[in-house]
Amino acid sequence: MTTLELLEPREVPLGGLRGIRVRRTLPHRDRTMIGAWCFVDHFGPTTTPMDVAPHPHCGLQTVTWIFDGEVEHRDSEGNVQLIHPGEVNLMTAGHGISHSEVSRSEVLRGVQLWVAQPDADRDGAGGFDHFATPVTELSVMAGEATARVFVGELEGASSPVRTFSPLVAAELHLGPGTAVDLAVDPSFEHGVLLDDGALTIAPGDATEEEALVLQHSELGIVDAGREHLRFMTGDEPARAILIGGTPLDEDLMMWWNFVARTHEEIVAARDEWQADSGRFGHVEGYDGPIDRIPAPDLPPVRLKPRRARGHARG
Repeated sequence: MTTLELLEPREVPLGGLRGIRVRRTLPHRDRTMIGAWCFVDHFGPTTTPMDVAPHPHCGLQTVTWIFDGEVEHRDSEGNVQLIHPGEVNLMTAGHGISHSEVSRSEVLRGVQLWVAQPDADRDGAGGFDHFATPVTELSVMAGEATARVFVGELEGASSPVRTFSPLVAAELHLGPGTAVDLAVDPSFEHGVLLDDGALTIAPGDATEEEALVLQHSELGIVDAGREHLRFMTGDEPARAILIGGTPLDEDLMMWWNFVARTHEEIVAARDEWQADSGRFGHVEGYDGPIDRIPAPDLPPVRLKPRRARGHARG
């Protein structure tokens, strides 16, 4: 039996107390991952500038997708890329990388997602991919709908960006009065984040009682086991992000900007960033008010891993 969940967002600052506010749904106290997706932030529309000074990552990939505006990415591998709507930036952290993100537009709206790298790949080299996605027309039962596939494959469209486990991510546009069944991989868990409008989702031929009605910034989850996902709109159009992937059956240690497997690995990553040891490199050309973001203090207790599914271990 397919299980549906609804995760409500919590608001947090990005880039310090004066930074933009983002709505975070993953990780959540009731859910750690969807496939290998381990982090979902939704931001804007906002006129508050995004100015995130150089900061480190390890053990993950960052995926940035913009609905409105422009963001400049710089990283310690020497990559500089201005991202626009319809384009994806994917940065692979591996053993260690650092980057900055600065908005270059008056209005900004989008999402940032993280993917946990499997244990076998998480200590590899860093990297960067950029891809401008085409629009794919979707076959609908009623109305009209399009997709931009920026990770993996969906409905005959694909993205060339590199991932380390089977994944999918796409922006969906649905007109008013639209009903569409998307063919999906039944081995994938899926999540749907609503950016705009109103949207009802259901697994395939589910009954009305099984459907989820999404509100702004909510994340609806459909567990693995269905070959189709149904999307339905009412009198208004809707825009949403679909993510999915095969379950990553590895317990993770997540703290600040690091994804690891043990408390000791987190401590070592923090200490190396604070000591400027060279593990995370240096970002050239960032012209913000500070050179780099210092790591926060670790909590006075031993960090515990988050289970691949459900609650953290207590």
